[in-house]
Formats: sequence, structure tokens, C-alpha cells
Amino acid sequence: MRLTMVGTGYVGLVTGVCFSNTGNDVVCLDVDPRKIEKLKRGECPIYEPGLTDLMERNNAAGRLTYTLDKNAAYRDAEMIFICVGTPSDERGHSDLKYVWQAAEDIGKVIKELGPNQKPKVIVVKSTVPVGTTFEVKKRIKAVVGDIPFSVADNPEFLKEGDAINDFNKPDRVVAGVEDERTADMFRQLYDPFVRNGHPIFIMDVLSAEMVKYASNNFLATKISFINEMANLCEAYGADIQKVREGMCSDKRIGNQFLYPGLGYGGSCFPKDTLACIMMGDKAGMEATLSKSVHAVNQKQRDRFFDKIVNHFGGKTGIGGGPAGLQGKKLAFWGIAFKPRTDDIREAPALTLIRKAAGFGATCSGFDPVAAENARQELGPAATITSDMYEAVKGADALVICTDWDEFKSPDFNKLGSLMKAKVIFDGRNLYRLSTMRELGFTYYSVGRAPVKTG
Repeated sequence: MRLTMVGTGYVGLVTGVCFSNTGNDVVCLDVDPRKIEKLKRGECPIYEPGLTDLMERNNAAGRLTYTLDKNAAYRDAEMIFICVGTPSDERGHSDLKYVWQAAEDIGKVIKELGPNQKPKVIVVKSTVPVGTTFEVKKRIKAVVGDIPFSVADNPEFLKEGDAINDFNKPDRVVAGVEDERTADMFRQLYDPFVRNGHPIFIMDVLSAEMVKYASNNFLATKISFINEMANLCEAYGADIQKVREGMCSDKRIGNQFLYPGLGYGGSCFPKDTLACIMMGDKAGMEATLSKSVHAVNQKQRDRFFDKIVNHFGGKTGIGGGPAGLQGKKLAFWGIAFKPRTDDIREAPALTLIRKAAGFGATCSGFDPVAAENARQELGPAATITSDMYEAVKGADALVICTDWDEFKSPDFNKLGSLMKAKVIFDGRNLYRLSTMRELGFTYYSVGRAPVKTG
């Protein structure tokens, strides 16, 4: 099948590469000349394990090409996937200008080709508010008149850091369609990926759009829930690790996305939770639970920062001041919002570093993959090192924000010798309380009693 991906960001590139790997001819379109040149050289613009190898293989086979030419990209495509960014503001309103521009450009090419062409299927793969796909149809129809085409919605469910596996072995494929011809095209396209017996759900367009929001909002709810339980454990002296084990052994509950920590980040959960809140407000139906999920998540970072300030004798909030952290050095391990990605969007580490710098602390940081992104984002607020132990030299405390594997079993003797004080604030509960006590570290985690030495 001849496919075009509009946008070579995370979704567009992973989707295009994986489709080309099953024998489809895929054209990846972008408006950024530097990105297209990089892709043509076989260089992957994002960090995603396994993606570069697949790119190189399909580039060499001629099944995967890249272009800036919209006419060339759309002319021969049977299915056109709109995979552009849809950033949202702090109220959850999505900026759809790139979606609208794609619709207008596609409409112009369909009009030039005339009524005798085989009808194209325009697929919205970007996460968009419910009703957007039909607005795309309306805008294209305003350009092409009676020339036939179809629209569809095909939400993505890719985890950063494991996207190739998610695409090749999906839990499910969801496609919202208007006609049986389009449904058959989706079945043919995804057939190589669902031979594990997992389903393709063919449904109406509006429901398909809502599936993505409902899924991400529910996962975000689980994260906020376990963090609220962790906070209660701290208040009453319980251990969230033991509580979690006892709770998650119930097969109705399970154990996925129920790890206490600093809350969710990245490009999906924050944006999609806010979008549900916005859609509720727009419909005159307050999304009360979604608002609470978002509020708990944002407060989780503040609560953890309070632990840091309080340890050093300072105070946050009304009447507080910077004295506690003034002149202190804090080292941060992990800047990416999760391991196996260089994505720092909405990362808890950014919030904590900026707060600490604002309270007078000197900040250093290390991340095995996201270092360059962190340097560009944080500027003078933090010194980003190329070695995890270099970051902790002379530090009054270490703050762990991302559970990268290399942080799970560090050389604690070396760590303690390099630090000014043996103090760790662990936002991912990587270490045993007994181990920290034996090694003489003052140790704060999430949902567990602190270990205080000295």
C-alpha cells in the first residue's frame, strides 16, 4: 500500500518506519528542511530504541523516503496519515493549526487530480479533540467539492522507550471509519501486526477519537491515585511498597501504572487529561475526576520539593523563604520524564530544578540520554554533566527523578565519598530502606518513612 505520513515527529516517524517494514511504500513529509536532510542521511532525530536500525533497513530497501514536497507526497498516496503536533495550553485547549494546514494542502492536491482519481483516505493519527476528524473532512470538502475521499481516525498507543514493540505487537488497533471500504483497508494494513490474536476494533469516528483520551486519562488516574495513597502512608506511618503489594495482588486491580513517585509527565498524560477537562467545560459537564487527577499530579512535585527544603531547615509556601537551600548544591539524576527516552516535556525534574534554583541552590544534573535536551531547556539553571558521579561532587544532596537502570545499583561508597553530605531524595523508590540505613545515608522516598542518620 502507498502511504504518506504528514509530520516526522515521534508518532509519524515510528508509524512510517513500522509500516514500511511490512512492505508498504511510505513517504514521510515534513516542513523542516534540516530534519528531512537528517533523515535522508539515515540519522534519527529522536531517541527510540530500535528505530534507527529499522530506518536504515527500509531506507536501503527503497520503501521509506522523505520529502518536503507536499504535492509529491500526496499525489500517489492511498492513505494519508496526519501525524502533526497538537500542543495544548495550560487550560487544555489544543492548537490544531498544523492539522488544518495539512487538510488544506491535501484538499488542493485532491482537487488538482480531479474526479477520476481513486478516492484517498485521510487518517487523523494525531491526538485531537472529539469532532476534529469531521472538521478535517469539512475543510477538505470545501476545497474539493464533490470529488470523493474518505476520512478516518486511528489513535496511537505507543509508549516512548518501547514504541517499536508496541507498534509491532499492539494490545489493540482502533480505527474510526465512515465506510466499509476504509475498514477493509485498515484490516489489510494492520493484519501483519495482529497475528498475535489481539483485536482490530473498527468503530465510528467519534468513539475512536475518544478512546485515546479515555485510555490516557485512566492511566493518569492510576498514577495520581497511588501517589495519593503514598501521601496517606507517609502521614500515618504505613509503607506504600507493602500496601501496593497487598493491593495489586487483586487481579481486578493489577499492578500497571501503580508505582508511587513524582507523578506523570511527557507529552501525552498531561495534555490528554487537560483536554478531557476542556471538553467537559465546553460541553457544560464538569470533568470533576479529571480535574482532581491533574491537581494531585501537580501537587506531588510540590510535596516532594517541600521535603528537600524542610530537610535543610527552610520553609515553602506563604511566609516561607529561600534560606534553607541558599548556597546548597543539589545533584539531580534523571531529567527525562521516564527512562528509555530523551523526552523532557513536562518532566518532574524540570520543575524541581527550577524551584531549587529559585530558592538559591546550585544545581547539577545527569541523564544518560536527555542531557543535550536538558542543557537547551534549563540553560544556566543547572550544569548538566556527562557522568553521573561528576554531578554529585560536593553535593549537599542527591535528587533522583528518573528510574534509569544505571541508578538502581550505584557504587554507594563512591557516591558517599564524593558528596558533601550523604543525603538522597529518591522520587522513584529505587533503594531499600534497610540498605540506606546500613550505609549511613539520610534517605527520603515516596510513601515510606524517611531514614535519618547522624
